[in-house]
Amino acid sequence: MENSQSENLADPKQDDEARQSKQEDEGARIEEYKRLMDQKTTLRRSNQNPERPDANYLRTLDSSIKRNTTVIKKLKTINDEQKDGLMDELKSVNLSKFVSEAVSYICEAKLRSADIQAAVQVCSLLHRRYKDFSPCLIQGLLKVFFPGKSGDDMDVDKNSRAMKKRSTLKLLIELYFVGIVEDASIFVNIIKDLTSLEHLKDREATQTNLSLLSTFVRQGRLFIGLQSHGHEPYDEFFKDLNVTADQKKFFKKALNSYYDAVSELLQSEHASLHLMEAENAKVLSAKGELSDENTASYEKLRKSFDQLLRGVSSLAEAIDLQPPVMPDDGNTTRVTTGTDVTPSSGKESSVLEPIWDDDDTKTFYESLPDLRAFVPAVLLGEAEQKLNEQHAKGREQSNESSAEQETEAHDNAQTSSATEDQLEGKTDDVAKDNEDKDKDKGKDPEKEKTKDKDLDRKTEKEKEKVRASDGGSLDNLLQRLPGCVSRDLIDQLTVEFCYLNSKASRKKLVRAVFSVPRTSLELLPYYSRLVATLSLCMKDVPSMLLSMLEEEFNFLINKKDQINIETKIKNIRFIGELCKFKIAPAALVFSCLKACLDDFSHHNIDVACNLLETCGRFLYRSPETTIRMANMLEILMRLKNVKNLDPRHSTLVENAYYLCKPPERSARVSKVRPPLYQYIRKLLFSDLDKSSVEHVLRQLRKLPWAECQQYLVKCFLKVHKGKYSQVHLIALLTAGLSRYHDDFAVAVVDEVLEEIRVGLELNDYAMQQRRLAHMRFLGELYSYKHIDSSVVFETLYLIILFGHGTQEQDVLDPPEDCFRIRLIITLLQTCGHYFTRGSSKRKLDKFLLHFQRYIIMKGPLPLDIEFDIQVTSKLLELAGSQLDFVLKITSKLPC
Repeated sequence: MENSQSENLADPKQDDEARQSKQEDEGARIEEYKRLMDQKTTLRRSNQNPERPDANYLRTLDSSIKRNTTVIKKLKTINDEQKDGLMDELKSVNLSKFVSEAVSYICEAKLRSADIQAAVQVCSLLHRRYKDFSPCLIQGLLKVFFPGKSGDDMDVDKNSRAMKKRSTLKLLIELYFVGIVEDASIFVNIIKDLTSLEHLKDREATQTNLSLLSTFVRQGRLFIGLQSHGHEPYDEFFKDLNVTADQKKFFKKALNSYYDAVSELLQSEHASLHLMEAENAKVLSAKGELSDENTASYEKLRKSFDQLLRGVSSLAEAIDLQPPVMPDDGNTTRVTTGTDVTPSSGKESSVLEPIWDDDDTKTFYESLPDLRAFVPAVLLGEAEQKLNEQHAKGREQSNESSAEQETEAHDNAQTSSATEDQLEGKTDDVAKDNEDKDKDKGKDPEKEKTKDKDLDRKTEKEKEKVRASDGGSLDNLLQRLPGCVSRDLIDQLTVEFCYLNSKASRKKLVRAVFSVPRTSLELLPYYSRLVATLSLCMKDVPSMLLSMLEEEFNFLINKKDQINIETKIKNIRFIGELCKFKIAPAALVFSCLKACLDDFSHHNIDVACNLLETCGRFLYRSPETTIRMANMLEILMRLKNVKNLDPRHSTLVENAYYLCKPPERSARVSKVRPPLYQYIRKLLFSDLDKSSVEHVLRQLRKLPWAECQQYLVKCFLKVHKGKYSQVHLIALLTAGLSRYHDDFAVAVVDEVLEEIRVGLELNDYAMQQRRLAHMRFLGELYSYKHIDSSVVFETLYLIILFGHGTQEQDVLDPPEDCFRIRLIITLLQTCGHYFTRGSSKRKLDKFLLHFQRYIIMKGPLPLDIEFDIQVTSKLLELAGSQLDFVLKITSKLPC
């Protein structure tokens, strides 16, 4: 309770603090705006009536070329930090003869948005001191928008040109606000050029113009008669600006008409984009992939549409209009070539199956050891790479600085040629002095050369010793490589190799991995894991191996001979394993598969099927490649149906297809049983054996008999679900329960006899195991004295005579079917040894005569049936001669 109360008290405090901070930010923003507006007002007043110094005062200032050149150059890098110092320097020099140069440097300056106000103050200072500055500045700034009219050809990057136009437009608007630009007609010409419909043909020009127009409207809402929201006290400042009603009307009409034209262009580009998406979707469904040309054209159109939509929305927001809303066409979807592909090949993405079948497989292929945690970075070669990168960056920076110095020297040569002429003599003297010093240093080079040679010899000897030791240990490591048949062993060997890392050892390792024995396919996953682990730090290892495998595949596929099948299978399975580690790209796998499908015969069938068995399921379940793999599998099945393949190849193709794409079937619904029934099944089918039969009998006696009797009879009849050698234990349980429940044994015997008759009526091959178990169960019931011998003999005669003499005889007991003989033998082997004396012996002798006649009618017997009859004759000592006689007769019958 106390915690909840404290939390409730804390929430209002946090809301108050957030509200207070928001108010403070808003207040600071308003204060900043007020400061800027006051500054603009002051500058406007001073610029409208400037008190320019006379010529006599300007003569007292520094008029030297060197000093003026230095100050003018700083106008090219105007920013807020250097503004005060620059303005002090401008006040200390006389630029009367260098106004045009100062204007050119201001026009060439790359101003950021934060530097505009600093540039305005600098321009205001120059405007108040020099009368011809403002006309020259306006003319120079307009050249940015109309380069052709002034004859200048701006061969620069389009992005930099657009940024230059944006900063220049902002500067012109601010200069107009402070009174340096007095006529608003210059903006009329600029807007007329930007809103020209001829520029709509060029997409890049259209996007640039949209950005410029949005900047113009946001910064100068006054020009189109829009009010600044929240800044009403300063409306009088904007009313004093000389913008006529006709000019406002023109700006508003031009912007609205241009917005309508650009909106129509956006609609047409949206329609063409959806048309291209529909065509790409058809190509994807037919071929599974897009060509590079189609992908490039689609990406280009999509990028152009996105940029145009952003530009139009920005302009609409600036002129207080609703942004355009594009119609959503549900028939097409965005088509890309990356991870945005939506799999639609017969299954929804929400029901997409996991890529890996179990966690162990996922861990093997995805959880790779981080070598940086076990091996120092120096041994992995990363420290050398960093040093090389630093050296490269240093060289680039030195080159850039030298280039900047050259450009500055070139600019100095243009602006101050007179001063350079004066310095030529001094530079020549300095150069001579440097040459003399170099000569003095080079007098004694022999000693240094000998020292260097000695050091080189020592280092080479040390390197040779290290290489010899490393070479021996590397050979030992490569000899252990075929024995790494577990994840832990291959990871340990990978870490050990890192301590022997060098370019030569990496090449030797790749050759050893590539030359894996063609019959040792079980090593390929572990070798692939080795390469995948090393690829995190050694980028050249997978590239070398992949190039060798691809070269070998192309050689084998182009050779078109019917030998080296094991080499081909090893090669393609290696590529498949590398694909599962995402070392081999999917494009390489699909190109190999396509090469096999183009010539779908002989060994190419085996190669294609082995590739699909290795990584086909992985590619089919990966969202990026599921569509393409599904199409490849359909092509595979079409080729299988069209071509007359032999049974082996047909089975291979079907196995590979269904391994990648199993047939869709409903989940198996397990039967839900009450706990009591589950306990009965556990006792009978799991716990029952010779040692536990008494315990099981006691547990069955404890059951609620009224509820469980019927289910117990049902379970006793399912003797075929237990072990065949334990059927007699079920009969023993029946005998034990019959002492306490007489009707139970009767029910079991009735059900067994009924099942035997049902088996004879159906004669279903799937029921043969069940029928044999029931015959064994019936014999065991006789052994435990639950039935008389008359029941056994009636069952024996029923088996021989059932269905004979009827129209269904060929169906119920075909001439070639000897299963009834097996049933009789099973029953006789179970309880026949009890019929050796008395009336039961006479009944058995009489039955065996009929049995002999039945066997003779069947013709030649299979070997297994003959052996069973021999075994039975040994069990039936007195009746054995008759069965032997039957075997002698049947063996002489013609086949």
